[in-house]
Amino acid sequence: MNIRTGALVAGAVTATLVLSACGSGSSSNNSSKDNTQKGASGFNAAITGVVNPSDKKGGTLKLTNHDNPDSYDPVRAWYANIWNFMKGYYVRTLVTNQAKPGADGLVLTPDMATDLPKIEDGGKKYTFTLRDGLKFEDGSPITSKDVKYGIERVFASDVLSGGPSYLVDVLDQGQKYPGPYKDADPDKLGLRSVQTPDDKTIVFTLKEPLSDFTYLLAMPGAGPVPKAKDKGEQYANHPVSSGPYKFESYDEGKKAVLVRNDQWDPKTDPIRKALPDRVEVTFGTAVEEIDNQLLAGDVDLNLAQTGVQQGSQPKILLNPEVKKYADAPTTGFLRYFAINTKVAPFDNIHCRKAVVYATDKITLQTARGGPEAGGEIATNMIPPTIAGHDPNLDPLNTKSGKPQIDKAKEELALCGKKDGFDTVIATRNSGKEPKTAEALQAAMKSIGINARLDPSDASLYFRSTVGAPSNTHSKGYGLIMAGWGADFPTPAGFLQVLVDGRLILPSGNQNLEELDNPEINKLIDQARAESDPKKSAEIWGQVNKLVMDESVLVPFTVDKALNYRNPRLTNVFISQYYGMVDFGSLGVS
Repeated sequence: MNIRTGALVAGAVTATLVLSACGSGSSSNNSSKDNTQKGASGFNAAITGVVNPSDKKGGTLKLTNHDNPDSYDPVRAWYANIWNFMKGYYVRTLVTNQAKPGADGLVLTPDMATDLPKIEDGGKKYTFTLRDGLKFEDGSPITSKDVKYGIERVFASDVLSGGPSYLVDVLDQGQKYPGPYKDADPDKLGLRSVQTPDDKTIVFTLKEPLSDFTYLLAMPGAGPVPKAKDKGEQYANHPVSSGPYKFESYDEGKKAVLVRNDQWDPKTDPIRKALPDRVEVTFGTAVEEIDNQLLAGDVDLNLAQTGVQQGSQPKILLNPEVKKYADAPTTGFLRYFAINTKVAPFDNIHCRKAVVYATDKITLQTARGGPEAGGEIATNMIPPTIAGHDPNLDPLNTKSGKPQIDKAKEELALCGKKDGFDTVIATRNSGKEPKTAEALQAAMKSIGINARLDPSDASLYFRSTVGAPSNTHSKGYGLIMAGWGADFPTPAGFLQVLVDGRLILPSGNQNLEELDNPEINKLIDQARAESDPKKSAEIWGQVNKLVMDESVLVPFTVDKALNYRNPRLTNVFISQYYGMVDFGSLGVS
């Protein structure tokens, strides 16, 4: 969070380390630490260290998931598990997070670059040099122009909708660059704020200093793409690998198979172990069946990493021999729902407050697995793993988790709906979310709000179902189920995209409540320009308070996820950067 690179990384990590230690609760214990130091397994051992360390290569890593990926195109993906998957296997970036457990995993380190950036001009100029020997899967060299072209694809939202737009907001600077598909430049490299003076050098020029800029370059969308192999919206069917694995096949909705990329040189890559010979991912399996397959040893890991189902939790927690192969980390995610201010009657703050007061956070917590496997009650929109968190910020007194029916009815009367009204709850149709949405539906019923559930496929949910305001308006989505983790581990990386009114997009929108508060927007600009991490976090705290005063976002749990790992897995540890197992480090014995 400082414009000097070393301080940027160290400052963010120090703040997160302190806050994470305060917020982790029972997610670790001394016996787990002892087990981890020996490389043995144990409950929560993967949170504090590496379980079953090994350099043994070979075998097939078997992953599974109920949902299809939102996209294998690095520009379009937004789910954390897919970013983790990309980073581990086939997308390299200039910098990435270290592949280490604990707070060390939050530290940015060179990946394709030889070093962290040279920062000049008061924090407005970033220069990177590429390593020697970088190649795509077809053997062609990776150059600075490939990195620039990959970044330019982020701008082509008319073709590649749904992904993060941070780089557009920072690098466009009034050029109104349309992306490479409409670029008038003969080389399709017309973005002026990014220059490639030679094949090894790439220079970013910012309009003003931005303390979090290096984190934006660690996102998969900042990875290289060869212009000759770019097939636009079809690129997701076979993205070209810059990492240790490449796609052998991808049968959408069924299975993806990755095999070794023989053009990847481990001498150029200090991050990835690349232990398995083959990685298989099966999609579409029922969530209960995934748990059965995990406990039977038929698969190695659930790619979603959102936790086993309620029926499987006692099978793990009450059996010590099974429990030692499980972890329940505080993931860094908040589970919440948004109240859509553009869907009547939620344009009235009193109707929104009625919903907040009526919410039974305990039943929502129970639906997610209770305090042990679902997480503690949340009261505001900055989680304890992020600087700026205030455990006392709770304007409507929701910490107990119990509904406040009398106050809810008072607010209904104030908004002119004393007898209640009808609305729709948007939810994904997988994992714990359907049961959680049902708990919210029951809570609303208690004050006369009849909320119909509208479940939809997770792979499209944030891109076009709830991520398109035109669709939320036409479907009447008044309440929208969601979960969020930091895109990068600072307050800006967590909160900005959720509440900045200037980031309401026609697709891939994450400001689900469509909040556009000028005071909040102004404070966001101040916080992002502030180079002192402590002062920046204080400003983000003010943003958080104003958001909670609007009653547009209702957090209910600071997420924990009870996940089971196959005993045969090696090099297992939780990456704090993603709040889940680091996929790219895994091996099989």
